[in-house]
Amino acid sequence: MKIGFDAKRAFFNKSGLGNYSRNVIRLLSEFYPNNEYILYTPSTKDAIDFEKSGNISISTPATITSSISKSYWRSFQLTKQLQNENIEVYHGLSNELPNKINDTNIKSIITVHDLIFMRFPELYKHVDRNIYIKKIKTGCQSADKIIAISNQTKNDLVNFLNIKEKKIEVVYQGCNPIFYNKVDDIKKSEIKKKLSLPNNYILYVGTIEKRKNLLNIVKAIKEFNIDIELVAVGRRTDYYNEIANYISKNNLKDKIHFYHSIETIDLPAIYQMAELFVYPSIFEGFGIPIIEAINSKIPVITSQGSCFSEAGGESTIYIDPNNIEEIARSIIKVLSNNSLKNKMIENGIAFAQKFTDKKIAKDLMKIYLK
Repeated sequence: MKIGFDAKRAFFNKSGLGNYSRNVIRLLSEFYPNNEYILYTPSTKDAIDFEKSGNISISTPATITSSISKSYWRSFQLTKQLQNENIEVYHGLSNELPNKINDTNIKSIITVHDLIFMRFPELYKHVDRNIYIKKIKTGCQSADKIIAISNQTKNDLVNFLNIKEKKIEVVYQGCNPIFYNKVDDIKKSEIKKKLSLPNNYILYVGTIEKRKNLLNIVKAIKEFNIDIELVAVGRRTDYYNEIANYISKNNLKDKIHFYHSIETIDLPAIYQMAELFVYPSIFEGFGIPIIEAINSKIPVITSQGSCFSEAGGESTIYIDPNNIEEIARSIIKVLSNNSLKNKMIENGIAFAQKFTDKKIAKDLMKIYLK
């Protein structure tokens, strides 16, 4: 097959949607090398450099006009280019498809990651929320198949957008394969020194935003006098200021460490040196950091409800993300019980086999062939 991808995020997004896009492209090109994969991106200037095998090519705007207005090209001119380049299946990897693709012979798939902007509208600007809703509605109506990254997202598509269940397939996400391998002690020491990491710490990885609820970990450490430091890795938003104010008022500067520009290649060591991963997010489409932590062989505490049990399995401890005492008690319970820690790690690795590269690639290709 000749398969096209909306690859803008793969080239220009270092986190969630970008990681998903790069992973899908990598898996399919590796496990199904006889297909031809074309990555459609409005530009490659200053793009993320990721490995691309010989069955992958890149396609950018075909005309001067479309190269000037890149967002217009992606939404309204790309369909014609896909036809001209004989694409058989086109996969919109990040919640949208180009206009009028359903008027062509090209089969189309859209991946929907979450409908958080509909579930929690107060977290988004009104204009942004309307744009997201319109793009997803249009994309889901146009698509031949919809991939939801969790059963939670599938249920939200049915409940919020009245999409028929038979049109939706659930294909879980995996994580970057660098998280599967043990980092040697020399490399760990180098990264620990480079980043001035503490000797013992619990870890949070994710955008520093209100929905992900990092402040409640900080409060749990303070209010219950937990004798361990916290390392938080993620991009800042305005919510960071709220956390920084709390840290300042409570003299926690030496216990809380923020890292905002960590290279992906350094992340496995940061995970593996942690005592525990804590992720009290209010809501997610899936929760890739949970999978990264499980594959890094550290125990996980995360939230009840949403998609979290789909990512964490039975080995994870689930808490009410708004209950600071519950967060604190769970942290203390894991840190003080090596037998429990080892059991959580062992069971977590067994559960993570649901998210192997081979299984995800097979599930995706089954939809393409169908």
